[in-house]
Amino acid sequence: MRLFAAVLPPDAAVAELARAVRTVRDDRLTWTGEAGWHFTLAFMGEVGDQLLPDLHARLARAAHRTAPFPLRLHGAGHFGERALWIGAAGDLDGMRLLAERADAAARRAGVAMEQHRRYTPHLTLARSREGAPLRPYLDALADFEGAPWQADTLSLVRSNLPVGGVPGEQPRYETVGAWPLTG
Repeated sequence: MRLFAAVLPPDAAVAELARAVRTVRDDRLTWTGEAGWHFTLAFMGEVGDQLLPDLHARLARAAHRTAPFPLRLHGAGHFGERALWIGAAGDLDGMRLLAERADAAARRAGVAMEQHRRYTPHLTLARSREGAPLRPYLDALADFEGAPWQADTLSLVRSNLPVGGVPGEQPRYETVGAWPLTG
Protein backbone atom coordinates (compact mmCIF):
# COMPACT_ATOMS: atom_id res chain seq x y z
CA MET A 1 0.00 0.00 0.00
CA ARG A 2 1.11 3.59 -0.72
CA LEU A 3 1.78 5.36 2.60
CA PHE A 4 2.98 8.59 4.15
CA ALA A 5 3.29 9.98 7.67
CA ALA A 6 1.45 13.26 8.23
CA VAL A 7 0.11 15.92 10.51
CA LEU A 8 -3.57 16.47 9.73
CA PRO A 9 -4.96 19.94 10.43
CA PRO A 10 -8.14 20.02 12.52
CA ASP A 11 -11.52 20.61 10.88
CA ALA A 12 -11.62 24.25 12.04
CA ALA A 13 -8.26 25.00 10.34
CA VAL A 14 -9.39 23.27 7.14
CA ALA A 15 -12.66 25.27 7.13
CA GLU A 16 -10.77 28.52 7.67
CA LEU A 17 -8.42 27.79 4.78
CA ALA A 18 -11.29 26.65 2.56
CA ARG A 19 -12.97 30.06 3.00
CA ALA A 20 -9.78 31.81 1.87
CA VAL A 21 -9.25 29.46 -1.08
CA ARG A 22 -12.82 29.94 -2.31
CA THR A 23 -12.00 33.60 -3.04
CA VAL A 24 -9.23 32.67 -5.51
CA ARG A 25 -10.20 29.25 -6.82
CA ASP A 26 -10.75 28.97 -10.58
CA ASP A 27 -10.33 26.42 -13.37
CA ARG A 28 -6.79 27.41 -14.38
CA LEU A 29 -5.32 25.18 -11.65
CA THR A 30 -6.05 21.63 -10.52
CA TRP A 31 -7.11 22.09 -6.88
CA THR A 32 -6.67 19.46 -4.19
CA GLY A 33 -9.75 18.46 -2.23
CA GLU A 34 -10.16 19.69 1.33
CA ALA A 35 -10.36 16.09 2.55
CA GLY A 36 -6.80 15.62 1.31
CA TRP A 37 -5.22 18.65 2.98
CA HIS A 38 -2.33 17.51 5.17
CA PHE A 39 1.31 18.17 6.01
CA THR A 40 3.31 15.22 4.71
CA LEU A 41 6.13 14.42 7.13
CA ALA A 42 7.64 11.40 5.37
CA PHE A 43 6.52 9.94 2.05
CA MET A 44 7.08 6.19 2.00
CA GLY A 45 5.59 5.10 -1.29
CA GLU A 46 4.66 1.44 -1.64
CA VAL A 47 5.09 -0.44 1.64
CA GLY A 48 4.72 -4.21 1.85
CA ASP A 49 2.29 -5.66 4.39
CA GLN A 50 5.14 -7.55 6.09
CA LEU A 51 6.72 -4.23 7.14
CA LEU A 52 3.56 -2.78 8.71
CA PRO A 53 3.85 -4.20 12.26
CA ASP A 54 7.39 -2.87 12.71
CA LEU A 55 6.52 0.43 10.99
CA HIS A 56 3.54 0.95 13.33
CA ALA A 57 5.66 0.17 16.40
CA ARG A 58 8.41 2.56 15.32
CA LEU A 59 5.98 5.38 14.48
CA ALA A 60 4.32 4.87 17.87
CA ARG A 61 7.75 5.30 19.53
CA ALA A 62 8.46 8.42 17.45
CA ALA A 63 5.13 9.92 18.57
CA HIS A 64 5.76 8.95 22.19
CA ARG A 65 9.12 10.79 22.12
CA THR A 66 7.68 13.96 20.55
CA ALA A 67 5.78 16.64 22.45
CA PRO A 68 2.68 18.28 20.96
CA PHE A 69 3.49 21.60 19.31
CA PRO A 70 1.59 24.72 18.22
CA LEU A 71 0.94 25.28 14.52
CA ARG A 72 -1.11 27.51 12.30
CA LEU A 73 -1.60 27.67 8.56
CA HIS A 74 0.41 30.62 7.29
CA GLY A 75 1.23 32.32 4.01
CA ALA A 76 1.56 30.80 0.57
CA GLY A 77 4.42 29.43 -1.46
CA HIS A 78 5.19 27.41 -4.54
CA PHE A 79 7.49 24.78 -5.97
CA GLY A 80 8.59 26.20 -9.30
CA GLU A 81 5.60 26.87 -11.52
CA ARG A 82 3.97 23.53 -10.77
CA ALA A 83 2.55 23.55 -7.22
CA LEU A 84 0.87 26.13 -4.99
CA TRP A 85 0.93 25.54 -1.24
CA ILE A 86 0.08 27.00 2.15
CA GLY A 87 2.85 26.99 4.71
CA ALA A 88 2.93 26.64 8.47
CA ALA A 89 4.01 28.82 11.36
CA GLY A 90 4.47 27.97 15.01
CA ASP A 91 6.90 25.41 16.35
CA LEU A 92 8.43 24.44 13.01
CA ASP A 93 11.44 22.93 14.79
CA GLY A 94 9.04 20.54 16.53
CA MET A 95 7.43 19.71 13.20
CA ARG A 96 10.82 19.12 11.55
CA LEU A 97 11.85 16.88 14.45
CA LEU A 98 8.67 14.81 14.02
CA ALA A 99 9.35 14.59 10.26
CA GLU A 100 12.88 13.36 10.93
CA ARG A 101 11.63 10.80 13.44
CA ALA A 102 8.93 9.54 11.03
CA ASP A 103 11.52 9.24 8.26
CA ALA A 104 13.92 7.36 10.56
CA ALA A 105 11.12 5.07 11.77
CA ALA A 106 10.27 4.13 8.19
CA ARG A 107 13.91 3.51 7.25
CA ARG A 108 14.49 1.35 10.35
CA ALA A 109 11.35 -0.64 9.55
CA GLY A 110 12.85 -1.47 6.16
CA VAL A 111 10.93 1.01 3.99
CA ALA A 112 13.03 2.10 1.00
CA MET A 113 12.85 5.87 1.47
CA GLU A 114 13.87 8.47 -1.11
CA GLN A 115 16.98 10.53 -0.55
CA HIS A 116 16.65 12.60 2.61
CA ARG A 117 16.25 16.35 2.08
CA ARG A 118 15.45 19.26 4.37
CA TYR A 119 11.82 19.25 5.38
CA THR A 120 9.68 22.13 4.07
CA PRO A 121 6.32 22.24 5.89
CA HIS A 122 3.61 22.75 3.27
CA LEU A 123 0.05 21.80 2.47
CA THR A 124 -0.46 21.45 -1.29
CA LEU A 125 -3.45 23.44 -2.55
CA ALA A 126 -3.18 23.18 -6.33
CA ARG A 127 -1.08 22.16 -9.29
CA SER A 128 -0.59 24.21 -12.40
CA ARG A 129 -2.23 23.14 -15.62
CA GLU A 130 -0.14 23.73 -18.71
CA GLY A 131 1.97 26.41 -17.10
CA ALA A 132 -0.79 28.58 -15.66
CA PRO A 133 0.97 31.35 -13.68
CA LEU A 134 0.90 30.96 -9.90
CA ARG A 135 1.72 34.60 -9.07
CA PRO A 136 -1.92 35.81 -8.80
CA TYR A 137 -2.72 33.03 -6.29
CA LEU A 138 0.48 33.61 -4.34
CA ASP A 139 -0.30 37.32 -4.07
CA ALA A 140 -3.90 36.66 -3.01
CA LEU A 141 -2.95 34.12 -0.31
CA ALA A 142 0.39 35.62 0.84
CA ASP A 143 -1.13 37.23 3.94
CA PHE A 144 -3.21 34.23 4.99
CA GLU A 145 -2.96 33.65 8.74
CA GLY A 146 -4.87 30.77 10.26
CA ALA A 147 -5.83 30.45 13.89
CA PRO A 148 -3.37 28.53 16.07
CA TRP A 149 -3.98 24.87 16.91
CA GLN A 150 -2.09 22.11 18.65
CA ALA A 151 -0.49 19.37 16.54
CA ASP A 152 -0.92 16.39 18.83
CA THR A 153 -1.09 13.33 16.54
CA LEU A 154 1.21 11.53 14.13
CA SER A 155 -0.89 9.89 11.41
CA LEU A 156 -0.05 7.15 8.94
CA VAL A 157 -2.09 7.73 5.80
CA ARG A 158 -2.80 5.48 2.85
CA SER A 159 -3.01 7.20 -0.53
CA ASN A 160 -5.43 5.53 -2.93
CA LEU A 161 -4.58 6.88 -6.37
CA PRO A 162 -7.32 7.46 -8.95
CA VAL A 163 -7.84 4.48 -11.22
CA GLY A 164 -10.94 5.41 -13.16
CA GLY A 165 -9.34 7.81 -15.64
CA VAL A 166 -12.01 10.39 -14.80
CA PRO A 167 -10.71 13.93 -15.42
CA GLY A 168 -10.26 15.79 -12.14
CA GLU A 169 -10.49 12.64 -10.03
CA GLN A 170 -8.58 13.09 -6.76
CA PRO A 171 -6.61 10.59 -4.68
CA ARG A 172 -8.50 9.30 -1.64
CA TYR A 173 -6.74 9.36 1.70
CA GLU A 174 -7.39 6.93 4.52
CA THR A 175 -5.79 7.15 7.97
CA VAL A 176 -4.52 3.66 8.81
CA GLY A 177 -2.72 4.53 12.04
CA ALA A 178 -2.61 7.43 14.48
CA TRP A 179 -0.51 7.97 17.58
CA PRO A 180 -0.75 10.80 20.11
CA LEU A 181 2.30 12.98 20.63
CA THR A 182 3.21 12.53 24.28
CA GLY A 183 6.92 13.41 24.60
